[in-house]
Amino acid sequence: MTEAGTALRLTLPADYRHADVQRFYARDREQVSERTTGQRIEKALHWQGHPTLLQLDFSEPASVLAQLSIAEPDTTALLHYLRNLLGLNQDIDGLRIAHGAHPEIARLLRQTPGLRMPQSASPFEAACWAVIGQMISVDAAISVRRRVIRALGTPLANGMHCHPQPDALLGATPDDLRSCGLSASKAATLIRLAKAVESNQLPLDTWAATTPSPAAAIAEGLASIKGIGPWTQSYILLRGYGVLDGSMHGDVVVRKRLGALLNLPEAPDQAFTQQWLAQFGSWKALVAAHLWAMPADTQAKDY
Repeated sequence: MTEAGTALRLTLPADYRHADVQRFYARDREQVSERTTGQRIEKALHWQGHPTLLQLDFSEPASVLAQLSIAEPDTTALLHYLRNLLGLNQDIDGLRIAHGAHPEIARLLRQTPGLRMPQSASPFEAACWAVIGQMISVDAAISVRRRVIRALGTPLANGMHCHPQPDALLGATPDDLRSCGLSASKAATLIRLAKAVESNQLPLDTWAATTPSPAAAIAEGLASIKGIGPWTQSYILLRGYGVLDGSMHGDVVVRKRLGALLNLPEAPDQAFTQQWLAQFGSWKALVAAHLWAMPADTQAKDY
């Protein structure tokens, strides 16, 4: 225990890439909901319904010090949450063992060894980001997300804001959401999503507490929401639950990087990309993440 609340230190694997976590939480340069300074990350979030601040300090080698500004939380639940948040439960070794001899995958694994997918602070936050990010640039999505958080999020004493909960979205009108830069269709999708979560039609947090996550049930539930298609489902599974077998074949950057990896004259279409990713079975989304991380003429995708 500390004056700030509760502290836990987690041991990290030797190949852990904490810079990936820092880059993920540094997407918004205005630092409305996340703040990165040196080896430290601060994230405003709701812990079991309570607005709080999570701090992650990577300054010590091979470990991370996590501090939550709530005294005496359920430490078992907090440890499980932190392991998921940092991608520590992801079976990244399975890809290397099963497909490490594959010529293209071997190249990717050499370029980005130890790659894991840092997680959003909650599945609902991941779902909102996925909807906001549909068919627009990362920079545009960051801007819209920032405006949504400022308008509807919960402020902390340090000036940061927690991402809005479903009830906050339901308290907003479509015009409120449109004023944040959302299209009418995306505003409607977010409202439908929030309603489904509030009614427990989509028990996102209950699914998050399940080990392993029931990916098929999650995907089926998400697919029932108008406006949440296959790409959005796979992205939510990846960033909200650490599920590595979703197919990101509809992602423009994945297709572009695959074309570069295979020395194709142009980016392959979705059908080709889907077929190529399918050979990697339970690690399709992890392979897509390695494609995102490829060195390229264009900036790596920090989605």
